[in-house]
Formats: sequence, C-alpha cells, structure tokens
Amino acid sequence: MTHSDVTRAVGLTPTEIAGGDLTVISPIDGELIGQVEMRTAEEATSMIANGVRAYHAWRDVPAPRRGEFVRLLGNKLRECKEPLARLVSTECGKIFQEGLGEVQEMIDICDFAVGLSRQLYGLTMPSERPGHCMRELWQPMGVCGVITAFNFPVAVWAWNTCLALVAGNSVIWKPSEKTPLTALAVQKIFDEVAAEFAAAPEALAQVLIGDASAGSVLVESKDVPIISATGSTGMGRAVAPVVAARFGRCILELGGNNAMIVTPSADLDMTLRAIVFSAVGTAGQRCTSLRRVIVHEQVYATLIEKLKKAYASLKIGSPLDDNVLVGPLIGRAAFLQMESALATAEEEGGTVFGGERVLADEYPNGYYVQPAIVEMPDQTDIVRRETFAPILYAMKYSTFEAAVALQNDVPQGLSSCVFSTNVQETEYFLSQRGSDCGIANVNIGPSGAEIGGAFGGEKETGGGRESGSDAWKAYMRRQTVTVNYSEELPLAQGISFEV
Repeated sequence: MTHSDVTRAVGLTPTEIAGGDLTVISPIDGELIGQVEMRTAEEATSMIANGVRAYHAWRDVPAPRRGEFVRLLGNKLRECKEPLARLVSTECGKIFQEGLGEVQEMIDICDFAVGLSRQLYGLTMPSERPGHCMRELWQPMGVCGVITAFNFPVAVWAWNTCLALVAGNSVIWKPSEKTPLTALAVQKIFDEVAAEFAAAPEALAQVLIGDASAGSVLVESKDVPIISATGSTGMGRAVAPVVAARFGRCILELGGNNAMIVTPSADLDMTLRAIVFSAVGTAGQRCTSLRRVIVHEQVYATLIEKLKKAYASLKIGSPLDDNVLVGPLIGRAAFLQMESALATAEEEGGTVFGGERVLADEYPNGYYVQPAIVEMPDQTDIVRRETFAPILYAMKYSTFEAAVALQNDVPQGLSSCVFSTNVQETEYFLSQRGSDCGIANVNIGPSGAEIGGAFGGEKETGGGRESGSDAWKAYMRRQTVTVNYSEELPLAQGISFEV
C-alpha cells in the first residue's frame, strides 16, 4: 500500500493534501506524503471567535445528549480504526499494532466519556446557618485549546476532546506540524458525526494547522480559558507563564525520564518483556518510555545479558510490515540528538551497546536505529536528561532505599515502576517515601497506561492530568452555591450585623 493509498483510505482527497505551505514527510522513507495549508494568526483568531459561539450553543445541550454525540463519534472511529491506524503509522512512524492501539484509546475514551456525561457530580454540604443549604456545581468553561505532539497524534486529542465536549466546551486543536494529516483525517470523521447530530453547532471542534505563531494565538487568547499542552518541558516553560499571566488554566503533559527498579525477587522473564516493550516501543519516543533501569547488584549481570540478547534479535524496519517491532525515529534531528546523547554518555563513563543507524541503504532518508543499552557507573547529567530516542541507561544498586532515591533524582516525574515480589519493597515504593511520579506501577512497565486512570506527572512533567478518574474536573469550573430558603438572614460564623 502506497502513502497515497493510506491517505485516500481515511477520506483525504489529493486537493486537501497538496499545494499547501507545510510539507509533510513520512519517517518511514523520508518521502513527501502531503503539503497542507497553514493557518495565519488572523485565521486562528477567527477560529477562536467561532469556537466561542459554538460553546454558547453547546453548553445549553444537556450533558447526557453531549455524551450521545461522543458515543456516535466512538462508533465512527470503530468503522475507521484500521485506515486511521495506518495513517498514524505512516505519518509518525510507530508500528501498525501501536497505531491500532492508539485508535483504540480514542474509542475507549469515547466510551468513558459517555458514562461520564451522566456523572458530572457535584456535592451537597451541610450549612451552619438554619434554613440554608449548600451545594457544589460544575459548569462548562468555554473554548478548550488542545496542543498535541507527534508521537501520539490522535489519542491525546481524544483524551482531551471527549472530556471537554461532555463538560460543555468547544475545542480547537493545534496538532504537531509533523503530523497534520492525522489531524485532518480525525476532523473529517468528527465533521461527519456532527453533520448528523442536530444539536452540534458549527465549529464545535476545529483543527488549527500552523506553526508556533498560530499556537501562540491560542495560548495568549483570554477567550480560550483552558490550554492543554503536550510536548517537551521547554514547550511547557514557554506556554505556562503566558497562560498564567492571563489567569487561564493550563493542563501540562511534558517530559518523562521513567525508571524501573528491578529487585532480587523479580521474575526476570516478565521483567525482560516489560523492559523491551517499554524501552523500544514507538522507537523510544513515548513520554512514558523506559529510559532508566536500576537493577540490584545480585541480578544485574544476568538481566543485562538477557537484555542484550533480546535487543540483538529485535526486528527493525517499516512500521507497516508485519513482525516489525521497532520503526524509525521521527527524523534526522532526533537521530542527531540520539548520537549526541550516546557520545556524551561515553564521555561520562558509560559503555554503549547498540545505538547505530541501520537500514540506511534501504531507507536513505529514513532514520532507523538499533536501540541502545548504556551501562552507567552512576546517574550522570546525561542520564538525568530526557532524550527522545531508544536509549536505556542501566545502573546498579545495593539497597532498596538507594534505588528509590536514584529513581527520584531527576527533574521529571511522569511514570515509574518496580519489579518485586517482596511486599515490603512494593509498599515502600507506593508510600510517601517511594516514587515521586504521577504514575507508579508494580510488576508492569511504565508505558501503556489505561484510559481509566488519570494520566500525568509531577515536577517538570507539569502536574497536569488527562483521561480517566476525575481528570474531567480540569475542563470545568467549580461553583459553590448557598441557598437561603428561610425568612431570616443569619450570617456565617455567628456574626451579628444589625442595620
């Protein structure tokens, strides 16, 4: 199947992906797959105005009806699952099985949001004043700006959009400039559903293709009360102060430097499988990718030997080929960053296994690499830095407390895990003295989170939460209500104020 076959399969016509000023390159082979039109700052401003009008209409639609719309969206995604997954793989380079999994995440969050639409619960609270009652309500907020990264080009949009929609908001999506075609395809799917749903106003969800200047319009606009931004820590540092200056709300999902602690009691076969998927899945380009493995000195040599054998057998190639486990990096810049990180690791005392470019003859414009294992004497500066590539740093530990301290001694705080059958160790890991990350797993890797839990992390990961649990509250405003049904006007705290 050619790249043009893939784009046609999701309903994108040649005129929609040709002649624009943004060039779209497939990381599979470095070939051109589209040229799309970027929006100007003025057009972005107009989109915001349209989004405000859509919000004013949508907020009056009962929440269960909003949920019905999301249910229909999920059904349409089920119909489009395979072609959309192929486009995901073609445009961002993840293997087809991961592309299918990403679209399934979209479907799953639709299902979650349908139930949520009948569970936007507030509270009732006792009042200290007679003849009074207190309530807590959750209200829609307005336009939700969603900024996404290339590595999950559709799922993160769905995490945010499905919750924002059932909450009563409209959405404007600024996708990565590396993956605009998936965004256009999803927008077409959305528009098809909206056209058949009478209560859906025009511009309920929009896609803003553009560069940083277009994204800045979203970030700076007081008419966009919520900005959900997924990307690098550097991007978060640029976005957060601007949103804070206008007292907007920021949901940040930024960098990860995720670790696994492997104890003497760990099942090493299960540990090995978890390491390989977590470290090389999406060619190490997940925010939850495993980047550090901290192994007890008793089992270190055995595990590292097994790990090197597993890495040597990895099938690397086109993500659309069956049996391939590792696709390409997103592009040349990512490859150069990986090369630089490995060189620095060697300078800081590391021993590198793998890491070289492969398949250059077959794909001269594609950047395929052998995933790297780097044995480090300790946690140096390069280990503390997130490199978005399949580099796994391996270190030894002697006491469990030291292992936890090593894990936490990085700026990022997204995901973490421990492999152990010792209940004292696992409970310590999950205690207030243990992992300082937003996600903490036992006997499962740091990657592959389910949509039912709130997703996000601490420290330089940004503190945001998306997807499940009560993450919906970030898309609504809390309102405390007091009703006086008496004929008196008592004041709180027993204050006497007679006129």
